Amino acid sequence: MDGLFTTEITVLGVGNTILTDEGFGVRVVEYLKEHYRFDERVQLIDGGTLGIELTHFVTGTKKLLIIDAVDGGRGAGSIYRLTGAALKTHFRQKISAHEVGIEEVLTILDLTGRSIDEVIVLGAEPYVLDAGVGLSDEMKKILPAVVDEALNVLDGWGIEIKTRA
Repeated sequence: MDGLFTTEITVLGVGNTILTDEGFGVRVVEYLKEHYRFDERVQLIDGGTLGIELTHFVTGTKKLLIIDAVDGGRGAGSIYRLTGAALKTHFRQKISAHEVGIEEVLTILDLTGRSIDEVIVLGAEPYVLDAGVGLSDEMKKILPAVVDEALNVLDGWGIEIKTRA
């Protein structure tokens, strides 16, 4: 494999964890790490606000599940699953600078012949983007639904999912 990692599937949580609900993607990945076990084909990455530096972590992966706060215009609490052309629209409607980096990472991989076969963005529209380190109460209520959707994606990709005791 031409990447730094040979992990087939990457679950990447992104967001700024000091801006309340903007850190949603990171909080979902933290929840997945705490409550579930996956086989060696899966890596769970807290991408925070790394942006372009994420190239190091996703080069060589075949399927990428990005979890993020999404500004989709349907109102706070709306849950999104974006693929194909909707991904490009999502990255043009940025909430935070890290999304610029993710778009650049995907473009670099495409231009260098190392494209990721399948990319899905899951997320929810934030309620609060003020300074603060935890999710708002409203966003905490949405987290289980997005976790379930992430598990459905992984199951669809043939990943065995085990709950932690």
